[in-house]
Amino acid sequence: MKKRLLSVLICLVVVASMFTGCGSSSDSGKKIGVAMPTKDLQRWNQDGSNMKTSLEAAGYTVDLQYANNDIATQVSQIENMITSGCDVLVIASIDGGSLGTVLADAKDKNIPVIAYDRLIMATDAVSYYATFDNYMVGTIQGQYIVNQLDLENAAGPFNIELFTGSPDDNNARFFFGGAMDILTPYIDSGKLVVVSGQKSFEEVATLNWSTEEAQKRMENLLTAYYADGTKLDVVYSSNDSCAIGITNALVNASYSGDNFPILTGQDCDITSVKNILAGTQSMSIFKDTRTLAAKVVEMVTAILSDTTVPVNDTTTYDNGTGIIPTYLCEPVFADASNYKELLLDSGYYTEDQLK
Repeated sequence: MKKRLLSVLICLVVVASMFTGCGSSSDSGKKIGVAMPTKDLQRWNQDGSNMKTSLEAAGYTVDLQYANNDIATQVSQIENMITSGCDVLVIASIDGGSLGTVLADAKDKNIPVIAYDRLIMATDAVSYYATFDNYMVGTIQGQYIVNQLDLENAAGPFNIELFTGSPDDNNARFFFGGAMDILTPYIDSGKLVVVSGQKSFEEVATLNWSTEEAQKRMENLLTAYYADGTKLDVVYSSNDSCAIGITNALVNASYSGDNFPILTGQDCDITSVKNILAGTQSMSIFKDTRTLAAKVVEMVTAILSDTTVPVNDTTTYDNGTGIIPTYLCEPVFADASNYKELLLDSGYYTEDQLK
């Protein structure tokens, strides 16, 4: 009887310890707020999903919110994250200059903030920044154009039009700046000709990185400057959502085959990869969001364990209140020659997704 009672007691202790272990893990687990701008672009869906999966695998509770590209909605979501007791905020902002007030509240409550992919401007509440090397993105795109046109050796001139992203996204200036640092010498020498004359950031920016706005502008450019048969050799586009609109306009204007201009992009969205395989987009910058998500998990863990947070740039990114310590992941480009290795062999996409 005593042995049986002892056995029962041991079983109860084991079971209780199992439940206590689960409970203590949950109780001690930290809550991370992840604010993404929209579900309308494929890349933000992937970023959010990768972030949530990686953080939960590390033992954190995750509050993931998408704001439908509405600033007021994102502010409200962040307010709720602060009120609900999030220990760290990871924010990909819609408008990098619109979060000062709500993040002041986060700072008052000692909640660290990691700006994700888009630098949050004009607030000292930002603790760290995690992104890809945005300037390098632009230089890779620019160099791709140089190489494809063989600008070092070809006589030219070649006609080019320029598209970049949203004026309220600080990254767009880095992308465009990197590309123009490569392309401007050829524009100045006359080997590249911007037929429309639209070369400044303000002239070529695309609000909200909108596919529709990019398509409208490309249609207007084709009507105004190329309807007389002037050849369009290349279109620089900072990302895929713009490139898709540009492709739509070109296809609608009967561009095809060898007549189709070189067209750059970024993010390797499924539609753009399909366009690359169809020959209506030349390349796209591949930014493996799994890599960035994994790095953010490292940063979150270091913050919460009060250890050294991994950063590799402490000079470049000033948000108006000072330099924000940053971790930069390295981008690469994908085109028809290497997409299998980068996108399929790595498991980023399946073959069925690209059919």
